[in-house]
Amino acid sequence: LLRTPYPLDPGSCHSSACLSPRTAQKADLSGEAAGATINHSLALIHRLQELLQNGNASDTTLRVRTAGSDEVKVFHTHQLLLALQSEAFESLLHNQTVVTLHEPADNAALFEKFIRYLYCGEISILLHQAIPLHRLASKYRVSTLQRGVAEYMKSHLASESSQGHVVGWYHYAVKIGDAGLQESCLQFLAWNLSAVMGGAEWATVSAELLALLLERSDLVLQSELELYTAVEEWVGRKQPEAPVVVKVLRSVRYAMIPPSHLFHLQKQSAVMVRHYGAIQDLLFQAFQFHSASPIHFAKYFDVNCSMFVPRNYLSGSWGSPWVINNPARDDRSTSFQTQLGPSNHDASKRVTWNVLFSPRWLPVSLRPVYSDSVSGAIQSIRIEDGRPRLVITPAMTSSDFAGVSFQKTVLVGVRQQGRIFVKHAYSFHQSTDELADFLAHADLQKRTSEYLIDNSLHLHLIVKPVYHSLIKVRK
Repeated sequence: LLRTPYPLDPGSCHSSACLSPRTAQKADLSGEAAGATINHSLALIHRLQELLQNGNASDTTLRVRTAGSDEVKVFHTHQLLLALQSEAFESLLHNQTVVTLHEPADNAALFEKFIRYLYCGEISILLHQAIPLHRLASKYRVSTLQRGVAEYMKSHLASESSQGHVVGWYHYAVKIGDAGLQESCLQFLAWNLSAVMGGAEWATVSAELLALLLERSDLVLQSELELYTAVEEWVGRKQPEAPVVVKVLRSVRYAMIPPSHLFHLQKQSAVMVRHYGAIQDLLFQAFQFHSASPIHFAKYFDVNCSMFVPRNYLSGSWGSPWVINNPARDDRSTSFQTQLGPSNHDASKRVTWNVLFSPRWLPVSLRPVYSDSVSGAIQSIRIEDGRPRLVITPAMTSSDFAGVSFQKTVLVGVRQQGRIFVKHAYSFHQSTDELADFLAHADLQKRTSEYLIDNSLHLHLIVKPVYHSLIKVRK
């Protein structure tokens, strides 16, 4: 339910009359009789709704024609109220009492709801209504409703819908130039790509959106093979032109796919067989990558290009899930293993990682210090002064990682509208073992915290090996 302040409403109140304590206090301090504010704004709004419903004292008629149909909806309205909320109506209704408006079917279906908002400043909204309502608010320049619907869309990206809605919202945001909504949708799609690829909306992804997603290293998915399979399905459904197919195929990071699967794809993937000539060089380079040590490979190739940078893979070779029950209680620790690197040359080598989670770690600036005062008491430090801390360290020495450093990523799963999805992702700097701003704004003391699922913190720890380029020294 979206609510915005109605121009005639001096405040909000949940009863037909309410008193303002502040006003009363001021009156008492001045020596006058106790004062109060009488607020009947809800009753006023109800009267305004009745005006629209009954058409009493109407001075303007809106005739809304539905595109491709003979249907006409008639609304008996009041020019003053429309003009107060909408700049477009203020101009449109100048010296006119009957106006005919032409709207597409989905806009026309919601026009009564839209007009009612102009009278009472409140509107209920469902997922499939967001775009047509935003279109109406934009067309008639109702800025409060525009902002309200945009915020609704940003906060309901994870809502359950049979056909999916985030891809459609992204394309709409691009069309209207809403950069904030566009980035929110793109981030959600990147962090929850496995779910998107397995849903109905994957077939609605545009070539431009797919290209943007494939450029990103923060995609969260099971494996690069899963991504290739989804790209192949997308190509099969959309049947794009050859240049588009080549572009998306060349954005797949084949070096992150094990050689055994690459051999299989070369024979079994119809899309790869058809366009083999366009990606043959990438496949050859991927096989070279898998056959050499990181140091040897770096002598001949730029290992910092995107082809050799892992994404956020959820498979066991790259990390581990960690569910921390009652995380506000005390410190916890765990350990897990990952492969040393994505190269098949390092497939048998494992790295053990130790993880420490502390819910109330105190920075040096807040730690207790002894006072020189008479009492000599320690500064009082409250439990809530601490903040969550996460440290991930290797159990092996750095000499075992020649030519490789590690990018650590922590995904935080949250529940919204009954669905679990990734809402937060934190990445460590490659040279550090501690995440500086981990859950900085999370209140783990509250069982209702958006970061908790059934009073548990759901994390997924990912360690991505990053190869070093060799520094060539001039002789």
